Order: sequence, then C-alpha cells, then structure tokens
Amino acid sequence: MSNIHPTAEVDKGAEIGNGVEIGPFCVIGPNVKIGDNTVLHSHVSISGHTTIGTGNEVFPYASLGHIPQDLKFKNEKSFLEIGDGNRIRENVTINLGTEGGGGITRVGNNSLFMVGVHIAHDCILGDNIVMANYAALGGHVEIANNVIFGGFSAIHQFSKAGKYSFIGAGAMVVGNVIPFSTVMGDRACLAGLNLVGLKRANFKREDIHSLRNAYKLLFSSSDVDLLEQRVQQADEEFGGSPLVNDLLSFIKSIDKRGICLPPQN
Repeated sequence: MSNIHPTAEVDKGAEIGNGVEIGPFCVIGPNVKIGDNTVLHSHVSISGHTTIGTGNEVFPYASLGHIPQDLKFKNEKSFLEIGDGNRIRENVTINLGTEGGGGITRVGNNSLFMVGVHIAHDCILGDNIVMANYAALGGHVEIANNVIFGGFSAIHQFSKAGKYSFIGAGAMVVGNVIPFSTVMGDRACLAGLNLVGLKRANFKREDIHSLRNAYKLLFSSSDVDLLEQRVQQADEEFGGSPLVNDLLSFIKSIDKRGICLPPQN
C-alpha cells in the first residue's frame, strides 16, 4: 500500500506503486506512474506523461514532467522517464521532451540532483551523475555515466559530456566534453584529465597511464587542424587500452560543435 497525505492531490488516473509516500500538498497528474518505494516530500508537482521508477526520493518544490521551455512546443504528446534510486532535491525542474527531439527526456539511475538543477527537454542522462546546486542543461544534451557537475555550471544545447568527466563550478560549456576530462571556466576549456575520478573508480593503473599518454599526444599542440591526424596516431600507439578506445571513439563521433580544447596561448 501507498501512504498519501490527505492534502495531496493525486489524479485517479495516476498509477502509484507499493510503499510510495506522497507528502502534503503534492500534485500528481493523470498520466503519471510512480514506482514502488518512491518518496515525495511536500509540495512536489508531477505532470505530463511521466514515469518514475523505484526507490527515488523527491524533495519539496521539485517540478517534474511539466511542459518544456521551448517556443516550438505545441502541446504534442511527449514523455519524461526517470529511473531508480535517484535523489531529486528542492526546486529541481525536469521537463518533458518535444517532437523535434525524439519526444522524450530520460534520466537514468542512482543520481543526485541538488537544489535548483534544471534538466531541459529531450536531455538523455545516464547513471551515477551528480549535479550540484543550480547546474543546468540546455535542450537535447546527452550526459554519460558518472559525470559530476560543479555548482552553477551549464551546458549548451545539443552538447555531450562523456563518461567520468568533471565540469567545474561555474563552467559555461559550449562544446562537447571528452570522457575522463575536466573542463573549467567561462566558455569552458580542457583543464586536464579527471584523475581523481579515475582513481576513485578503481581503473587499472596501466590503463590510466595509457590514457595520460594519449591525452598528451592529442592536446600537446593547439593546432586543431592536426587533431584528426593525432587521433589516428593515438589509436595506433595506445588503442589496446579500453579507456583510450572510449576517448577516441567519442572524439570521432563528434559533430560540427566540436570538443572543448585546452586554453589557447
């Protein structure tokens, strides 16, 4: 059974799992599905075609599944999917998708979204992500597993952040962030590898060593025109390392927006 506070407004069409707790003054719309053992503290608002998995905890004044802040949105049917085991703190906003972006915003599992985080329409997020206070994602952003955002950082629409990357506090990211890297600053630049994150993740020392050598090869020169050539060279020299393979595959997949690069001297 679920535990619903008498002041909460839960539409009869909503599907509420076992062990769900819904606190005072929450508002739950007719097309919402909430999985088992999820806890909604007071004043949470969930709307739209929103599915929330099991074991999540949502704090006061979070707004989930409301219409996107996109002028092209014409009330088309779209979706928000949130996985399992996430903590969604106060005043977080996660919007529905749009027809122009695949129609769905998707959040994975076991992530922490701190106070005031914004996840815009059509974003796709993996697992084990931490977004500190007031970090924000533009529309159509893709975030891989184990990415960490410092407070007040932001990523431009249609950009990507690769696995185990670290976005420094206050960073304004307008390009794609390569896996295993750290970016910092306004119009964020590469600031090296996320070595602390790599060590905490218990990657093999030899793989981290190969990644460091490949990184030095790729970014030892500020000449962007030679990057494709250096990618090929890094593949030949260090392609046996799984971390290097992930890094090079990401760079090869990037479109015209390009990647964040080290600061130009």
